[in-house]
Amino acid sequence: MKRPVVLFLLLLLSCMAFALATVAAQSAADDPAMEARLRNLSQELRCLVCQNETLADSRADLADDLRREIREQMKAGKSDQEIIAFLTQRYGDFVLYRPRVRPVTYLLWFGPFVLLVGGMLVLYRYVKQRRDSISEKPLTAAERRRAEDLLESAPGKEIA
Repeated sequence: MKRPVVLFLLLLLSCMAFALATVAAQSAADDPAMEARLRNLSQELRCLVCQNETLADSRADLADDLRREIREQMKAGKSDQEIIAFLTQRYGDFVLYRPRVRPVTYLLWFGPFVLLVGGMLVLYRYVKQRRDSISEKPLTAAERRRAEDLLESAPGKEIA
């Protein structure tokens, strides 16, 4: 008797999911021009939850809320710049997927290049120091004789 109840609940849940998907699709299809504008604008904004995804790519609940907020502002007649200004005022420059180059973001923009150049300089100095510490002077006659004596008295020489 429990099996039909479980099947009924699963059927009911799937119907509700389809209904919610239909409502979301209808709201997206209301104004195709506004949705295209939203899609372009949300490519420039970062999801505050995912942090490495644009607002357009994110499926987080907060991203849905932000897209809804952007739609409302578009319906109110605000321009893209006004919407971006509102969001940066509210959430800071972090909401921009490509932050502006300003003195505050210099480290973000130029830090990797500074680290790369610094690392290459350290590597160059290390290799140069190692190269200079290796001296190539020929063996003296006494050192050569001693090396030959050591090689002749080596334990593995009799095998050949």
